Amino acid sequence: MFLFEAKRIIIVFLGAVLNAIALNFFFIGANVYASGFTGIAQILSTIFVDIMKINLSTGIILFILNIPVAILGWLRVGKGFTIYSFLSVATTTLVLEILPILHLSDDIMLNAVFGGVIGGLGVGITLKWGASTGGSDIIAMVISRVKDKPIGGYLMLINGVIIVLAGFINRPENALYTLLALYVSTRVIDTIHTRHEKVTAMIVTRMADALQEEIHKQMVRGITILPARGAYTKEPKDMMVLVITRYELYDLERIIREVDPHAFTNVVETAGIFGFFKRND
Repeated sequence: MFLFEAKRIIIVFLGAVLNAIALNFFFIGANVYASGFTGIAQILSTIFVDIMKINLSTGIILFILNIPVAILGWLRVGKGFTIYSFLSVATTTLVLEILPILHLSDDIMLNAVFGGVIGGLGVGITLKWGASTGGSDIIAMVISRVKDKPIGGYLMLINGVIIVLAGFINRPENALYTLLALYVSTRVIDTIHTRHEKVTAMIVTRMADALQEEIHKQMVRGITILPARGAYTKEPKDMMVLVITRYELYDLERIIREVDPHAFTNVVETAGIFGFFKRND
């Protein structure tokens, strides 16, 4: 487990460094904006520096914005997820302050595309290893756990505001290139992790009771257990079916690996659900 968590920390650091590179080497110099709280931090930094003449960097604003979100995540999502997410934010802030803001290309489209690819890679690997880049991801987790409603609309609203402000503060074409950057980064994240907010896991195991107990310790999710039998061995088993958010996929994989490493798990994308999503205690 020590080696496993060490790898997780390294991945979170790497993802944060990639996010910072995307910002300082591509986005900020070209006035192209990232998604979520990072884009909001860029917008606020532009207002402070260009309009109010106050030198307040994107990294510092990003860190400040994530403080109340981290408190919310600690109370409503979980300590482990929040700690790793805040570690990602803190590392991104530190690297943003260390790295210079460069203009590698005068072509705004190249900046939008390459910034989107590198930033999407950073977010994708962070999500895949059970953390997030903070901000809107933690808010999305809270909303999905409280209301069990699709959070895509909320995230689209935040990004829509960023796109409009990008065109208002700079030139209208900056809004279009920001939209391009958001599309590219989203596609990269989809490739590395998953584009669906919720996924269905079907676990065939001989240790259903132990797995169910461990899952319920960390997730507030309902589980359906069905009888199953091996086709070759004719051995009786159980198949556990549960729906989780994409942010919980890493934790589920870790639990299965610890409790029953011989379990067979099939994870499929879930387009929609009806009825109870959480446990109905």
